[in-house]
Amino acid sequence: MPTLPWTTPNPPRAETGSALVMASRLEVRSLKDVPKFFLRSLAAWKQVRGAQGALGASLIANPLQRTFWTLSAWENRELLYAYAKTEPHKSIMTGLLPTMRRSDFTFWEVPVGELPITWADAKERLARHRAEQDARNERDERDSGQADTGRAAS
Repeated sequence: MPTLPWTTPNPPRAETGSALVMASRLEVRSLKDVPKFFLRSLAAWKQVRGAQGALGASLIANPLQRTFWTLSAWENRELLYAYAKTEPHKSIMTGLLPTMRRSDFTFWEVPVGELPITWADAKERLARHRAEQDARNERDERDSGQADTGRAAS
């Protein structure tokens, strides 16, 4: 399980009291998609190391499970989104969309003094977020089926 350890591209500025943390679990459809995803994730990793407002980042690759995990901390949401919209990240993510089976993201804030975030904390939050999302999807599907049944009975 290759891991790129927590790297601190920019130390927090004195006025930065909290950090926005983003964790993701990214699963590709097939083992044949793994090399492409991994190589492109390294380009995004290189970009984050120079990104304005990036306070830290780490990456775990589980190639045989077709799963990649990212963890990053940012001065604020605007700087995270600016990174995501900047090349090469923008084209990398757009180009990888067809290879993705599932992508999960979760966000939370922590005092900058609590950085770096542990992988155990991030994975727990992602699992909780995924379970909530799955429950919401099941509820929506059930409600949609009931609405269809109600229309058919009318």
